[in-house]
Parts: sequence; structure tokens; C-alpha cells
Amino acid sequence: MNEFDNSGREAHFSKRVRAGKRTYYFDVKATRGNDYYLTITESKRKPGESEDRPFFEKHKLFLYKEDFDKFTEGLHEALGFIKQKREGEEGTSTEMYREPSSTEETSSNHTTPVFVEQNSNFTDLSYDDLGK
Repeated sequence: MNEFDNSGREAHFSKRVRAGKRTYYFDVKATRGNDYYLTITESKRKPGESEDRPFFEKHKLFLYKEDFDKFTEGLHEALGFIKQKREGEEGTSTEMYREPSSTEETSSNHTTPVFVEQNSNFTDLSYDDLGK
């Protein structure tokens, strides 16, 4: 998908995820040196001056290739912590993380974590290895 955002950089891939009152955008872009990076945008609709012209509050996170593994590791740890706390509070086990199937692996044999929503209020989150 070749779309432009307000930064002028061409998006090579875009994914929109609606999650309740928020929408998340995952956009893969390239630097001038053709290195891929990821922008994650959170957009939340706010009342505007008139009902037909709402205001969207946006927050952006830029994630560069050298940080992909550390970011993934930190996200996995944080979700694991939440899972552990929820299991302790509810007394039941809910699966939030599973290993990818062989069809979800990338050609470099690097497995990509897939987060799965089951009996929770969390939104599914999955992402592909961007080819380091």
C-alpha cells in the first residue's frame, strides 16, 4: 500500500487496528538509506467544535530496526506480567501468548511472536519480522 502520511514519507505497509474508542495504525516506512522503520500511531476521537467535525488526538511512536528485538522483548515481558497478575486475580489460566505455527514463521526461520486474545479485554496484536 503506497500512501503518504503527514511526514511525507511513503508507507510501504499499513495496518489499521480498531480497539474500542481508539484506533492504532502500524505503518512501515523507509529512511532515505532504505532502512525500514515502524511508526505506531494511537488515534482517539475527541469532541470537536461541532459534531460533524470531530478532533482526533494522536500520539506517535517511531521504532527503528536496531530496536525491534529489544522492543519485542520488553512488550512480551510486560504482557507476561499482566497475564501473571490476571491469573493470580482470577484464579484461572488464560492464554495470551503462543508460539507461531510453522506457517507463521518467516523465511529466515526467525519465529515471530503472536499475541492471542482469549477471555480478556486485550486486543490481538501480531507483527511480522521486518527482515532485520
